[in-house]
Amino acid sequence: MKKYFITGLLIWIPLVITFMVLAWIIGTLDQILLWLPNGAQPRAWLGFDIPGVGMLMSLLVVFLTGLIAANVLGQKLVQVWEALLARIPVVKSIYYGVKQVSDTLFSSSGQAFRKALLVQYPRRGSWTIAFLTGQPGGDAARHLQGDYVSIYVPTTPNPTSGFFLMMPKEDVIELDMSVDEALKYIISMGVVAPPSRLPEQAALLNE
Repeated sequence: MKKYFITGLLIWIPLVITFMVLAWIIGTLDQILLWLPNGAQPRAWLGFDIPGVGMLMSLLVVFLTGLIAANVLGQKLVQVWEALLARIPVVKSIYYGVKQVSDTLFSSSGQAFRKALLVQYPRRGSWTIAFLTGQPGGDAARHLQGDYVSIYVPTTPNPTSGFFLMMPKEDVIELDMSVDEALKYIISMGVVAPPSRLPEQAALLNE
């Protein structure tokens, strides 16, 4: 009975947590409907609320924003908007800090979080999974002799917190696993190990 009970938990817990997270996301995005006039809300012309309308509107706004910003006129508008934000002291610090991180993480040409690494941390002989974030820059790079890389070492089971390290490139090992597989490995505390690949499969993955 204990075995069957645990098997049932392993099936239901991920489902319940997934639905809870989705419900929270949809509920949060639906809050944008509160900014609309009462006559424009779905309740006014349907008589009842429609869960998920706020999420659809948010996706539509994001899509239209990207569509407008993709042309020359939209880029000019973005430049004017950022110039206005640059004149507000506190907003400037927050906005440009977040923008720099998001541009680094989501840039299609960047290498941030594109590779999973094996590094010795927090001491030699103790190994953990890390992610490549780039190369050292600024004044820090001037004080580092040799070829260094910037890495992020996530904590377990919450990978959103971790440590930023600059290590010699020769001290890191690039792994033949995707970032998703590495994250699952970290979140599961090593229980869900990625499948081993043959050399031919690893070469195809890297291509």
